[in-house]
Amino acid sequence: MGVDFDSDLGKLQRSMAESIAGTNRRNAILSELQIEPGDTIIDVGCGAGHLLTHLAKAVGGDGTVYGLDPSKAQIDQANLRCSEFENVKLIERNADNSQLPNDCCHYATSTQALEYIPDVDPALDEITRILQSGGAFVNVSILWDHFKFYGADQRLNEKIHDSFRAHCSHQMLPMELPGKLERRGFKYIKDKSLAFVITRRDRNSPARYTEDVMANFALTQGISKEEVSDWKSQLEKAEQEGRFGFTSFPVMTSGYLG
Repeated sequence: MGVDFDSDLGKLQRSMAESIAGTNRRNAILSELQIEPGDTIIDVGCGAGHLLTHLAKAVGGDGTVYGLDPSKAQIDQANLRCSEFENVKLIERNADNSQLPNDCCHYATSTQALEYIPDVDPALDEITRILQSGGAFVNVSILWDHFKFYGADQRLNEKIHDSFRAHCSHQMLPMELPGKLERRGFKYIKDKSLAFVITRRDRNSPARYTEDVMANFALTQGISKEEVSDWKSQLEKAEQEGRFGFTSFPVMTSGYLG
């Protein structure tokens, strides 16, 4: 990914986190975890820290929440968001190198981060290493094959979507993750759909800023400005005519380390 797209992706992740889709993801994760005051939790790929504030409140002053992210820009955003919480500690490192002690966390979470790591296995090894026996890992990743806009010309629409496949390393990570966790000793592994559909957009719609990111990325993949502009115009027209749609299929995968 180029520098410009990394910046776009960071903005997209922050915008998605602030939308109703992001709120639903956080609620699902928090509902899955049985957090107790004093617990230690790590959020791998914490981004701008939207989940960290909720985790910090849940573990209380005697607990610790680690936010790990390789992006300085995201860590800076998380620092601002979590400035009032003394129990949040931010780590600017890759997911496979937290440098935390063995067995130090009761829970680990990750939201739309692992699919961007070309070799995800070392990151899962690291999560397994720092989790206590009986600790839980909860991950949210998107089934990108089911992430799609509707309303534009089919040929052009498929061309834009096909170009976007290059933006991440794992298109269907939730299909691979249960087996990877089982091989690392996780038990009680389960999946939950967090899929959503949008047919009308407002200024805060996940569809609107996702469209912009996809359009910009398509340009980096050699698709012409004319085609990208035409695609966006067709989606706008489709919305005006009541035949627009956007679907995304996040999956929450959870398991307990045996």
